[in-house]
Amino acid sequence: MARFTLGSLAVIGALLLGGCGLLPEQIDETAGWNAQKLYSEAKNYMAEGSYEQAIKLFEKLEARFPYGRYAQQAQIEVAYAHYKSYEPALAIAAADRFIKLHPNHPNADYMYYLKGLATFNEDLGLLAGLSNQDLSERDPKAAQESFDTFGQLVNRFPSSRYAEDSRQRMQYLVNSLAQHEVHVARYYYKRGAYVAAINRAQATIKTYPNAPATEEALFVLVKSYDALGMSDLRDDAERVMRKNFPNSVYYAGGPKDGRPWWQLW
Repeated sequence: MARFTLGSLAVIGALLLGGCGLLPEQIDETAGWNAQKLYSEAKNYMAEGSYEQAIKLFEKLEARFPYGRYAQQAQIEVAYAHYKSYEPALAIAAADRFIKLHPNHPNADYMYYLKGLATFNEDLGLLAGLSNQDLSERDPKAAQESFDTFGQLVNRFPSSRYAEDSRQRMQYLVNSLAQHEVHVARYYYKRGAYVAAINRAQATIKTYPNAPATEEALFVLVKSYDALGMSDLRDDAERVMRKNFPNSVYYAGGPKDGRPWWQLW
């Protein structure tokens, strides 16, 4: 069996360390590229859907040319690339960074819009779309954050090209948040927690009075009061419901279509 002395081991170690310098260094083909070349190649990757490669080039562009329009545009493109890569947290972080660095930039409204979209679709992966999952069944935190971001855009840039779409999405989000409350109220009712169901249904009607979900919220009130034997309150709730929704589908057993009302346009 071969035996090594301390001296021979030291020689071998020195050879190994020295050999590292003999390995060919990785060549950066972008080393001599100017800002325009880096931006153009990154955009080509974006067009091909190669977002990871595009992000690397945009980051190199900003690091080598930190000032000027190319660096600013690279920051915008990085946020968009993360959004297209289904990485909402990174997209939001990139958008926040741009807004902080350039609050008065002509494209600041777009960064608010992109941030709102990233939060809007934060948990809408492929599986959610295939399973037809109801948005109201998810944690409403993302919906509230998206609503707040779109609200900032509308308030700061009322004439923005993205303002009208943001307003529509805000209305959609209000409906989704209202439906979430009704979903919880319905959950309590089915499990016999009628007082909790009443409280949640009342909160829905008070907080979101114009949302479509108020129809079902009133119906949950009627059914919960009836289950508790509170006939006077039941009759009051039913009187309000019949006045506002005289042809309510809930009198005929509820909606027949299995799809949720909030489905994306």
